[in-house]
Amino acid sequence: MRLHTAFGVGFLGLAGWGLLAQKPFKEYPAIEYENFPIPPDWNQVTEWTRARLRYPDVYGYPARELIMRDGRPFPGYWTMDYPRSDGAGEVNNWPTLYAVEVGHWFLPDDQARQLRAFLLRGGFLMVDDFHGTEEWNVFTSSMHNVYPDRAIVELSNSDPIFHTVYDLDERSQASGAQYFDSGRTYENDGYQPRWRAIYDDRAA
Repeated sequence: MRLHTAFGVGFLGLAGWGLLAQKPFKEYPAIEYENFPIPPDWNQVTEWTRARLRYPDVYGYPARELIMRDGRPFPGYWTMDYPRSDGAGEVNNWPTLYAVEVGHWFLPDDQARQLRAFLLRGGFLMVDDFHGTEEWNVFTSSMHNVYPDRAIVELSNSDPIFHTVYDLDERSQASGAQYFDSGRTYENDGYQPRWRAIYDDRAA
């Protein structure tokens, strides 16, 4: 069984065949962090890698020049938690992509087609860090452009993806920074942690 796209989980071991044509490491400005140190192993070739997906969002990034409260240019919601353990480059240079804050993304048709082609070639996309009905609807609107013919399904704890390397029998909700102010593990109406996915044609 293979998953093309998994929402909220990303446990997948991949060989290093995708490393042969990767572009060099690159840094971008980020929402939360500045002047971060480059990891000591940033230039080492390894057997498994992933890249964060850089996407346009519903607020107009990157077409609009937006300014954050601290006066810095808004770098896009795709940079939330960036740059910890990230890479950069063209989408097809990487076997696995990670996209964060996708409750704010807005994929135009050409980028939706590009993402669909990546997934149909065997690529894997993991997304997380979106909360509640409104953000889910924003996410699924663009995801429907990627896969208009495939349904998003709920995954049970017994799904093989959670028992490939480790046995993951429980799901938990990771709290965001808002927990320190609110004491809540959830945001908006996203009370229940979920595992959802889109299966490919070879799924069991």
